[in-house]
Amino acid sequence: MKILVTGGGGFLGQALCRGLRERGHEVVSFNRGRYDALERLGVAQVQGDLAQRDAVIAAAAGCEAVFHNAAKAGAWGSYDSYHLANVVGTQNVIDACRHHGIARLVYTSTPSVTHRKTHPVEGGTAETVPYGEHLKAPYAATKQIAEKAVIAANDVALATIALRPRLIWGVGDNQLLPRLVERAKAGRLRFVGDGENRIDTTYVDNAAQAHFDAFEHLAPGAACAGRAYFISNGEPRTVREIVNGLLGAAGAPQVTATIPFGMAYAVGMVCEGLWHALPLKGEPPMTRFLAEQLSTTHWYDMAPARHDFGYVPQVSIHEGLTRLKAACTIA
Repeated sequence: MKILVTGGGGFLGQALCRGLRERGHEVVSFNRGRYDALERLGVAQVQGDLAQRDAVIAAAAGCEAVFHNAAKAGAWGSYDSYHLANVVGTQNVIDACRHHGIARLVYTSTPSVTHRKTHPVEGGTAETVPYGEHLKAPYAATKQIAEKAVIAANDVALATIALRPRLIWGVGDNQLLPRLVERAKAGRLRFVGDGENRIDTTYVDNAAQAHFDAFEHLAPGAACAGRAYFISNGEPRTVREIVNGLLGAAGAPQVTATIPFGMAYAVGMVCEGLWHALPLKGEPPMTRFLAEQLSTTHWYDMAPARHDFGYVPQVSIHEGLTRLKAACTIA
């Protein structure tokens, strides 16, 4: 089967492309750039912008399914830039499915669509955890709009599903881990609050596996069609344990310092003001949304994903950290 993966050059995107190729599928990746890793996997690459409808439709020609994984992520940037990539881009993917009669669309969403200020989630599901309101971060706000569009597009001709993997990490991560290591080595890493709030995380191979399981069960009228699902390892740990576990695997210093939530929130507000007012480069070190996320308990129930499309995490946190340490040692 020929399958389009958007954002195939990214961390999760490469895992999706690799797994689909291992399963015997022909894969086309729609990216902004070109990636040697995808070339080695035998993945065809089409360069383009998600916001360009004609380019997305052309890339999907001949495909029978789409894994829409591409998005503008991050903690900072203009709302318009996030809206173009995440909302307009997702509508273009839906339009491409309609144009070519593609019957299955697996969408990579995020738990951030349900974010509420310092509101803990313990064992929640998509049915029990409502969408967030008045979201401060353009990433979360635009991903929420996009997820709703994907769910609404589900019908007898196009089966859709939205997966919300929580905090993906593992071998090959070029975003989260390098930032943690850099800040830990510079002595600039702090836990917001006491670091004892429990969170879910997802090893990258498990995140990819959830997509494959969903794809295999997805069809018009299937139990999982037109629904959203939280995805994780199903092993909630404290932020302190997760962060220091990742740092330990990378051979970086452990973190013990903390900052009270109120102070972190105030710092985030000041940073947002400065980054808006001045031509400062990069992302601010703290935002209000980030302070809320880092200090709040968030873990989810995997029972719906297990029941509806058979998702069972295969790589434990312990095994994932072992693999990560081995990869970091080799590097």
